[in-house]
Amino acid sequence: MTIRDIITILISAILIENVLLSQFLGVCSFLGVSKSRKNAVGMGISVVSVILIATVVTWLIYNYVLKALDLMYLRTIVFILVIASLVQIIEIIIKKFVPSLYKSLGIYLPLITTNCAVLGVALKAVNNDLTFVHMLLYAFGSGIGFLLVMYIFSLLREELDKRNVPKAMRGVPIALIVASILAILFSRYVGISPKEKEIKMENKAHVIEVVDEIPSEKCFKDLGGKL
Repeated sequence: MTIRDIITILISAILIENVLLSQFLGVCSFLGVSKSRKNAVGMGISVVSVILIATVVTWLIYNYVLKALDLMYLRTIVFILVIASLVQIIEIIIKKFVPSLYKSLGIYLPLITTNCAVLGVALKAVNNDLTFVHMLLYAFGSGIGFLLVMYIFSLLREELDKRNVPKAMRGVPIALIVASILAILFSRYVGISPKEKEIKMENKAHVIEVVDEIPSEKCFKDLGGKL
């Protein structure tokens, strides 16, 4: 694997296929815990840890247990059990060492168990038959993408709280508008995908070939003169 491949996978996971703004997974915690930077970063780091560990564990279970026993149809149930167990462990760690963060996250911390972003990344890794290294990079990039968007969104919401927003738009309404604008901005990163550039170049080459096959104006004039 080259450095270019590593960068491509990370950029794709963080920006192009961002779990929040491109795949719309984990929106519950995205809206619920992004009112302050501290909570957003805490939730983001927790999700990064869960995504990375859960994807590695589920990938190993799927490839070396479920496939061997021909039980691939059980992957969703098994993955949920693995994620739930990991969340419980992380919840105990945060409660023990960072009690203030534990209190501020409240119900959203155990909700990571049902966070579809974690399950979605794990399922995508096995459904696309990613190798271990590709899976590791994709899981890490997806988690960082989640953390990045949570931090940006929390900054924007903190600034909105200082502004004179119309009463009817305060809270969730203005947050949804800002989230939709962020999603539109992130959708523009699709153009930096090397694969898409190759497709565009192939299409451009095809158009050039077709144009070259069309008789030129000079040919028509020469033909008219002969007639």
